[in-house]
Amino acid sequence: MVIAGLACQEVGASFAVVLFPLVGALGMVTLRLVFSAIILLIIARPKLRGHSRGDWMTVVGFGVVLATMNMLFYEALARLPLGTTVTIEVLGPLVLSVAVSRRASSWLWAVLAFAGVVLLSQGGADALDPVGVAFAAGAGAAWAGYILLSSRSGRRFAKLDGIALAMAVAAVVSLPFGVGSAGGSIIQPSALLLGLAVAVLSSTIPYAFELIALRRLPEAAFSILMSLAPAIAALAGLVILGQQLTWVEGVAIVLVIAASIGAVRAASVRARQEVAQGVA
Repeated sequence: MVIAGLACQEVGASFAVVLFPLVGALGMVTLRLVFSAIILLIIARPKLRGHSRGDWMTVVGFGVVLATMNMLFYEALARLPLGTTVTIEVLGPLVLSVAVSRRASSWLWAVLAFAGVVLLSQGGADALDPVGVAFAAGAGAAWAGYILLSSRSGRRFAKLDGIALAMAVAAVVSLPFGVGSAGGSIIQPSALLLGLAVAVLSSTIPYAFELIALRRLPEAAFSILMSLAPAIAALAGLVILGQQLTWVEGVAIVLVIAASIGAVRAASVRARQEVAQGVA
């Protein structure tokens, strides 16, 4: 289910690229977030009463980070291949894993990931669009924030209430950017239809599959499987968008995936040691 969710997410991203000429990257973000919010609000029917000010500050912050992450990601996607964008973006969670583990050996994984990114640039300053790289790196940093705020939101809100409310906030935040960028084309039937498809593929199905998978998998195993995102993104970019990869780029993606898996395992070992010390 994790692999299927990742596949749906990257196929949705590929469809989004197809829509860029019509509504632009920011218009696509708005369509995705608005439809995702509508679907999640209908499914979750979150309770609006009984929450503290801290709860609302958490979910609003979660929504702002969610909107920021999506806008930066799609702006990067407008300038870089899908596999490259996701490979750079995944560095955010990777650095978070290294920081959480607090083990000296974990920094070896950060070095391995850095080597992968250097390879990804193919040794030339003009090999990758620097603006696109900056957007992808920003999306990675926002992804790390998303992970932290998602955890906090899950503790403060029941079931899907937190993500549904955060998605609604994200949709509102993105709306002026999307409308300002796309104008009237954002409400064309073809744009709305593709926007709905991207929302279902990139948000609704992956979120549902991840929730079900987390009930059956240890968190470390789940995180390791999620580390395969760059490879699946590269495959989706190749099949759907015709984005070819060189062997150097392929090796770079493998290095980043290996670094992600290593960082997750290191963080898992650290967590088990802390639990053992607490029990002792």
